[in-house]
Amino acid sequence: MPGDVGLPAGSRRRTAGLRREEVAQLANLSITYYTFLEQGRPVRPSAQVLDALASALRMSTAERRYLQVLAYGHDGAAGADVARPTPPERIDREVADLVQRLEPFPTFVKGRRWDVLAANPAARELFTDWAELPAGQRNLVRWMFMTDRAREVYLDWESEARAMLGRFRLAAARHPHDPDFAALIAELHRDSQHVRDWWPGHDVRAVGSGVKKLLHPRLGPVDYAHVVLQVADSPDQTLVTYSLAVDSSGRLAGSLTGSGGGTSGLFSGPCRPWTWGGPARFLSASGS
Repeated sequence: MPGDVGLPAGSRRRTAGLRREEVAQLANLSITYYTFLEQGRPVRPSAQVLDALASALRMSTAERRYLQVLAYGHDGAAGADVARPTPPERIDREVADLVQRLEPFPTFVKGRRWDVLAANPAARELFTDWAELPAGQRNLVRWMFMTDRAREVYLDWESEARAMLGRFRLAAARHPHDPDFAALIAELHRDSQHVRDWWPGHDVRAVGSGVKKLLHPRLGPVDYAHVVLQVADSPDQTLVTYSLAVDSSGRLAGSLTGSGGGTSGLFSGPCRPWTWGGPARFLSASGS
C-alpha cells in the first residue's frame, strides 16, 4: 500500500496495491516507459532500471533474480543469449561416487529440471526408490505433487511444496525455450490442482540450506538439516545432503542405546547404490 512506501494514500482505491504512476514515481521512471514494461513492449531495460523497480516493489533476493532472468535470459545478465536446446543431462562419475560415499547420510543430485540424477541408499529409503521409477518420472517436483508418498514424508507438505514450486519456477525461468521444462510444467498443471492454484502467483524462492521435518520409514518423525552444493562444472546440477538436526540427533541416539547403539547404520536400508548417467565435476558451496 502507498503508506508502506512513504506515499500519501490518495483517493479511494478499487484494488489493493500501488497504482502504475506510483510505481513509476518510486522507481524514478516515466509513466510511459513503465507502461511499456508492463505491457511487454519491445523495450530492453538496463540493470539499473531493474534494480530501481525491484527496490520500489521491495522484492526479495529471489524475486530480484527472477526479474533479471525474465528480462535477460538464462544467466540473468544483460546481453545474455536466448537459451539454446539442451543436450541430455549426465552426471560425472566422481560426483556419483561422492553421493555414495556420503552414506549413511541421505544424499542425491538433481539436474537443471530437478530430475534426480543420482541417489544413495539412505536417500532412496527416506524419499523413494528413484531407480524403480520409469525414466520420465524420476523428477523431484513431479514426485512432490503427484505421489502420496511425498505427503507422508514431508510432515509440513503444503509449506514445503509451495517452497519447492517457487524454487523450481526460478529454475524454469532460466530455460524459457527448453521443451523439457515446458512439457514438465504442462504435466504438473494437468495433474495437480495445487500447481494450477499456485503457479499464477509467480512466487519464487531462493535455493538454500535449512531444516526440514520428515517422516523416516523406520525412525519416525525426524528434523533433518540439509545442505545444498552446486556442481561447479555443471552449475544447473546441485547435490543435496541431509543429516540429523541437533535436537533429533540426541533424541535418536538415545533411542538406539541398548539396541546395538551408534548411528553407523542409522540411515542405511536394503537399497543398492544407484546413479543415472556420466560428465560434471567438483562441487562448490551454493547459498542461492
